[in-house]
Amino acid sequence: MRLVRIEHTIFSLPFAYVGALLSRYPFTLADAILMAAAVVGLRMAGMAYNNIADLDIDRLNPRTAKRPLVVGAVSLREAWALVAAGSAIYFASAALLNTYALLLSPLVLAIALTYPHAKRLHPLPHLHLGIVLGSVVFGGAVAASGDEASSLGEVLRSVPWLYVAAVSLWVAGFDTIYSIMDIDFDRSHGLGSIPALLGPKGALAASLAMHAAAVALFIAGVEAYGLGAIATVSTALTALVIILVQAMAWLGRVKESFNLNLAVPIIIGAGIIVDMLHHMIRLL
Repeated sequence: MRLVRIEHTIFSLPFAYVGALLSRYPFTLADAILMAAAVVGLRMAGMAYNNIADLDIDRLNPRTAKRPLVVGAVSLREAWALVAAGSAIYFASAALLNTYALLLSPLVLAIALTYPHAKRLHPLPHLHLGIVLGSVVFGGAVAASGDEASSLGEVLRSVPWLYVAAVSLWVAGFDTIYSIMDIDFDRSHGLGSIPALLGPKGALAASLAMHAAAVALFIAGVEAYGLGAIATVSTALTALVIILVQAMAWLGRVKESFNLNLAVPIIIGAGIIVDMLHHMIRLL
């Protein structure tokens, strides 16, 4: 559980339901449970593989030297078993949802599993991680629309792409902030990151730009998808939280800034979900 930080699943799961609801296709309670299982499986496989792929780096970095795989609390065999089990849960959930979910599931898993290698290839691994979380919105829409859609094009048109982009930029922005803690380590070991490339001030500026774009997209999404007052309020609160995150980061309180970020998916996710459920109930 510590290896895959399973508790953080709650911070990505709301985005799956946001994607499903904004697709405007109906889905059942069974579908909602399968979406949750898919997110859990994807996180289990992705995080376990991330720890395996980064084991050589984590042994050298003081910040990560006490992770379960590094200290031997979890063996490599057990970590690989988690990758296999998570992948099995993920693919089984996709297969039980619909054909299009199964068809597109390898793409999302590939994005997740290639993330730990990104920093070895280029200085923008934060955007890669952002796309991993953005794909949860994508997956939720596919899970809901795939049963009734008549073509892959119809499935893709059901995806709320504004929220896919917003979530991706929000995650990339806070991961850039978090990476400031590793700037010296990344530079000395030739690992790519925005802080290593631009320095702390440049990284903060890049993070601010990404978060400003994310807020703009969240706001645009309210109008584009015809959301109501509840979603509007939650979006405003989300913008306020992101402003506070940035303020704390610029003041050098990186860890506190990261922890505050965890409120974002709860606030905006719950706001959109409650808003849309309220609208559906009024139509009954």
